[in-house]
Amino acid sequence: MIPARAAPFLFVLLWSSAFVAVQIGLRHLSPLLFVAVRLVLCATVLTAIALWRRVSLRRVGWRRAMHCAIAGVLMNGIGLMVPHVGLTMTTPAPIALVQSLTPLLSAGLGVVMLGERLRSRQWLGMVLGFAGVAAVAAIAALHSARLVEGMAFGLGGVVSFVAGTIWFGRYCRGVPLLAGAWIQFLAAAAAAVLSASLLETSRWDLSLGAVGAVAWNAGAVSLGGMGLYVLMLRDGTAARTTANFYLVPGTTALLTWLLLGDRLTAPTLAGFVVAGIGCWLVSSGARPASA
Repeated sequence: MIPARAAPFLFVLLWSSAFVAVQIGLRHLSPLLFVAVRLVLCATVLTAIALWRRVSLRRVGWRRAMHCAIAGVLMNGIGLMVPHVGLTMTTPAPIALVQSLTPLLSAGLGVVMLGERLRSRQWLGMVLGFAGVAAVAAIAALHSARLVEGMAFGLGGVVSFVAGTIWFGRYCRGVPLLAGAWIQFLAAAAAAVLSASLLETSRWDLSLGAVGAVAWNAGAVSLGGMGLYVLMLRDGTAARTTANFYLVPGTTALLTWLLLGDRLTAPTLAGFVVAGIGCWLVSSGARPASA
């Protein structure tokens, strides 16, 4: 078992590593096909585990199973496909920055729809986190219109991911972890396969880079990272869980600098520091409202 305190840090590392793998994988696969193969692999693995563990969907019930499927399509289907298209237009760092808007949207919707309560220091953390992200994103957006277009796709992914997060928090909290994940990835995989078939002319080659990128994002990120995310969401609040996204841009910038040779600029580092402070403030005590 992973210690509760370590889960957020491991999630941030895994989620950030996805951007590195995607940048490599998109050299060999078209974006929607990349997501479809990734999610089909995840769904296959979870199906095998569920059958081995004799997981029964009767305990979930058809109504909650439907809600899990909707959350899965929003978080793992649309929430991945749209930013993957954006990554064909720009480098990972700007997309990671835009995805850091996730906590602010989740906090606002969590208060309205889930009855979560935030303290004043946590709202301050939200503002600081947003300011750190916005400053770096504004500087990046000055470079090219193509970059802005890619960031817009990233924002679309954020909206879908947040909607799935709120949907899960509202309707799926009592669902067993394995059964819920199985339903979510089956639905997301079906949506991705349909989208890749209808919306793009697929491009692929079976190079080592393609296989490695898909395998890493399917196993470590989708199964491992999303498993940690759902676990944290089930046991905590939407605001506190999504606050970890404030740490993703800086971690992504460090990883792409170390592994891919991307530039690591002073504004990126400054934004990471400010966003990190915001994450710490938000994570320090968000609690769900009493029933």
